Amino acid sequence: MKNMQKTRVPMKEAAPNVRNTNFEEVALGYTEEEAIAEASRCLDCKNHPCMEGCPVSVRIPEFLSLAAEGKFAEAYAVIKTTNALPAVCGRVCPQENQCEGKCVRGLKGEPVAIGRLERFCADWARAHSQHTGSPKTEKLPENAPRVAVVGSGPAGLSCAGMLAQNGCRVTVFEALHAPGGVLVYGIPEFRLPKSIVSAEVEALREAGVEFRCDTVIGRSYTIDELQEEGYAAIFIGSGAGLPQFMGIEGEGLCGVYSANEYLTRVNLMKAYRKDAMTPVLRARRVAVIGGGNVAMDAARCAKRMGAEEVYIIYRRGEEEMPARREEVHHAKEEGILFKLLTNPTAIHGDENACVKAITVEKMELGEPDASGRRRPQAVPGSAYEIAVDAVIEAVGTRPNPLLRMTTPGLESDRRGCLVVREDGVSTTKEGVFAGGDAVTGAATVILAMGAGKAAAAKILEGLGM
Repeated sequence: MKNMQKTRVPMKEAAPNVRNTNFEEVALGYTEEEAIAEASRCLDCKNHPCMEGCPVSVRIPEFLSLAAEGKFAEAYAVIKTTNALPAVCGRVCPQENQCEGKCVRGLKGEPVAIGRLERFCADWARAHSQHTGSPKTEKLPENAPRVAVVGSGPAGLSCAGMLAQNGCRVTVFEALHAPGGVLVYGIPEFRLPKSIVSAEVEALREAGVEFRCDTVIGRSYTIDELQEEGYAAIFIGSGAGLPQFMGIEGEGLCGVYSANEYLTRVNLMKAYRKDAMTPVLRARRVAVIGGGNVAMDAARCAKRMGAEEVYIIYRRGEEEMPARREEVHHAKEEGILFKLLTNPTAIHGDENACVKAITVEKMELGEPDASGRRRPQAVPGSAYEIAVDAVIEAVGTRPNPLLRMTTPGLESDRRGCLVVREDGVSTTKEGVFAGGDAVTGAATVILAMGAGKAAAAKILEGLGM
């Protein structure tokens, strides 16, 4: 029976003043009864507009129909046919701009909570592993084509999964000591528990994918050397992990971090644990510059690391913030202070070259810029100082130049992103493919996964598989 309630079934969350002191997951998930009730809100529209919004083409109405009947193992099996990382996507994808954004239930109420249900099915399957219905992996023949995947983030994992599923011997090369890329170093534990990423990686290992960590392609091996070793194709999904800075006075002071460095120390290197050996400043007052999801993650981590005051400093208004509404809402609930229409101009240090304050000026929005957003302009005479002892800059990233510098014939654009041909995944070097942030610049997990799938399809086509 269809549930015609206009509002979605709410999902329980940890209390704000409790969760902002620990790194436990904020969203607590659905119960089986709640999942069935929410899945029953799907109208199973004739044209399935929700699927148009999904970069990996999850068979949404089909899995929702099964979930509504309580057939969670079957629903999970349907999701896995197109999505290699459902437990991840259900937590961090911007569904409001994708599948849920096209749900017709949203025209006269709230859209079906597709992301929450995807998460539920994946979590249920992991908790009932003997009932997932996943096919057993057959041992690959020795003469199966070998494919190298550079980077174990969402693009690399998605590509590796599809290649292994279709009979390729896949080796994933990861520069860091643990697989997962941005999923482990960038997204905090309270949004995406690392045990979930580990489980997804382990599932790929069981499917025959080999992971080689602490291996920097461009240093440990070059792309040319991988080709000489007999890899039939190479996929580059190395992301965009090189931080950008504003170029203002004082960025060399002790206590100034890029968001990438700060989040890596906190997330991947577990600086939040009392027994951690990772050095990180536990500041009392922190300024986070930026308005995207990374800024929200950094601010919420700083609060959990013991900061008394954490400011988000963003030069536009809240409506222009690129962060997900949910992340902004959670940050506000947790006590993060928002300084909107405010722009930093200098960072000041004490006699020990440690951060002591940041100068900001008020802004107002003028005419739209090239991106269509109204351009912020400084209000004359509005500068003032905020006392802080740490500054975290979350103002964007770009691809690391190492690969393009060590690979003749691999072209990049003026932003440092790899150039791809009309098919969207073939680079300018024969036999080398690329996708995700390494091509587009910093984007979303699900778009990177879509690119990884597209590259895998192109590689399989070239191998005649």
